[in-house]
Amino acid sequence: MTSSTLDVADPSLDQRRLANGLRLLTAEMPHTRSVTVSFYVAAGSRYESPELAGVSHLVEHLCFKGTHAWPTAQSISEAIEGVGGVLNAGTDRELTVYYAKVARDHLGLALGLICDMVLRPLLEANELAKERTVILEELASVEDNPAQMAEVALDALLWPDQALGRDVAGTPQSVRALTLEAAGAYRQNQYAPAGSLISVAGSVDADTVAQIVAEETADWSFGEPGPWERARPANATPRVTLRHKETEQAHLLLGLNGVSSTDPDRFALSLLIGALGDGMSSRLFLSLRERLGLAYDVHAYASNLLDTGAISIYLAVDPENADKALRATLDEVKQLRDGLSPPELHKILEYSKGRMLLSMEETRSVSAWYGGQALLRGTTRSVDDVVQELEAVREEDIVRVAEQLITDDSLRLAVVGPFDDADRFEPTLHL
Repeated sequence: MTSSTLDVADPSLDQRRLANGLRLLTAEMPHTRSVTVSFYVAAGSRYESPELAGVSHLVEHLCFKGTHAWPTAQSISEAIEGVGGVLNAGTDRELTVYYAKVARDHLGLALGLICDMVLRPLLEANELAKERTVILEELASVEDNPAQMAEVALDALLWPDQALGRDVAGTPQSVRALTLEAAGAYRQNQYAPAGSLISVAGSVDADTVAQIVAEETADWSFGEPGPWERARPANATPRVTLRHKETEQAHLLLGLNGVSSTDPDRFALSLLIGALGDGMSSRLFLSLRERLGLAYDVHAYASNLLDTGAISIYLAVDPENADKALRATLDEVKQLRDGLSPPELHKILEYSKGRMLLSMEETRSVSAWYGGQALLRGTTRSVDDVVQELEAVREEDIVRVAEQLITDDSLRLAVVGPFDDADRFEPTLHL
């Protein structure tokens, strides 16, 4: 049934590779009453050509529309909701994940349903026509969400004319052009055992999980998955993009280059950006909200991808205060190059550790923690390992990473609001 174990660093997991190449991780959490099954596939916008933009997302939708065992979307949803469970999925740049969380007695149902959806969807033309309309509505909804509009616009600035710069759901033009044949061929190739992984966490027995998965995936037919597109630098592209919209607030999203998901500096960067804009005691919150009273929502976060990354800083303010708030934000960003004081570094370290450790009491979080790592990097690390990496960060590491990444050259700004001239922000956009 299984062959060698995986090349992973965390000994707390049961780790197997089935005969067909599928990887299987099981985290036994006997104290819980639930189990989460997560089926990961190396399919996302980075695997798509411009002509197929949005196909990963479309396939995800179609997998919910029926299988031979559960022939309708209603029968699929009722199977899990009928036992009080949760069923969902998500498509991102680098992966697609299908997951179900149920009471532990319904492990077999969750595994069987998820495997059937992913491996044996009906892919019917009438369902594609309906889901195409649904996705077009999903894309249209972004136009009513200025914060999401700013995210899409910033991606296009950081990664122009490439997969990372496109909306994961595609464009209205590409979605309208996607055919059932194209979606089926993409799924047949990309949904291959060697590029997939099942991560299970909860009150389960690893041998039972392996037996069920082996039976459910025994007849898996597949093609040859394609590669993901490597990131290209922005170079001399415009530094500011503006989407005019008569909103009550101006939505500003600053971007800087970040680091990849395997870069050792990601730990120092996470603490640096956490101190800048994660939580009500962060620098940006205390400055722009508490001291200056300019913004209700202001925060920062780092994104780590396979070969690149980004730093994003979001604020929503009265349009009349946009320039003042932008300058105040950039001043806080610039000061990061002076590093963090020992008390501040200790505070954000304990905050980060606490948030991470608390999340690991929930089976969905544990399943996602291990599954995402194993699929994208081929290895896993325990929370304790990551805590040690965070605790190893020193003040000089913070300064070095800040000086490397926080530069005028890499600054980009996406604005959504009642403005007519993007150039008005150029004089302010410097550190």
